[in-house]
Amino acid sequence: MPKVLLEVCVDDAAGLAAAIAGGADRIELCSALDLGGLTPSTGLMKLAAQAPIPVYAMIRPRAGDFVYSAREIEIMHIDVDAVRSHSLAGVVIGANNRDGTLNASQLQNLTQHANGLGLALHRAFDLVTDFHAAIDLAIALGFERILTSGGKRTALEGIASLAGCINYAADRIVIMPGGGIDTTTVLTLLEKLPLQEVHASCSSITSLSDSKLLELGFSMARTKTTDQAKVAALRSVLA
Repeated sequence: MPKVLLEVCVDDAAGLAAAIAGGADRIELCSALDLGGLTPSTGLMKLAAQAPIPVYAMIRPRAGDFVYSAREIEIMHIDVDAVRSHSLAGVVIGANNRDGTLNASQLQNLTQHANGLGLALHRAFDLVTDFHAAIDLAIALGFERILTSGGKRTALEGIASLAGCINYAADRIVIMPGGGIDTTTVLTLLEKLPLQEVHASCSSITSLSDSKLLELGFSMARTKTTDQAKVAALRSVLA
């Protein structure tokens, strides 16, 4: 069985170092993973440019849905320019309409602006009502891969839809499962699906002990941090 590529999402310098040391094959660089991942700072992009593995930066200007205004698309253009200026490998983008479809015009606009960068479609895909149409659009726009949980909370729950997407996509685009993937759940995915790549946070929960930070609203009581040992363990399972 060929090696399955492991992409790890990180949102800070420590997480970046842990993912690389643990053996990740590619990084999805974000901020605010607790919100599903937002655009990383330019400082973090600059640091990530030194990574020995490809780094794709999330382009998501705010939390919430993926229905964007014209001004938000302008912000995303500027963020794409920052990714290019720091010589990262690519961008992770997505945009929806309120009717359960991908926003083809906005995605065409964004992919054209990102010309020359690698392209990944994020889990905005999971909100669509017709996966096959969304796959066809992603292929037409030049995306390399689609990150998806099969429209469910986790990839394991969405395994039937993931199988259908992988079968429909064939060799035209990579369907990359993500959502709740760890050394246990990935075994079922490996058994049921012809995987090429998987996406995981490989995180551990850390409880904050500084009550003043909590009182002033500077942090949440529990945060997720990238765990080098978990990255290495998942990489070992996928080898």
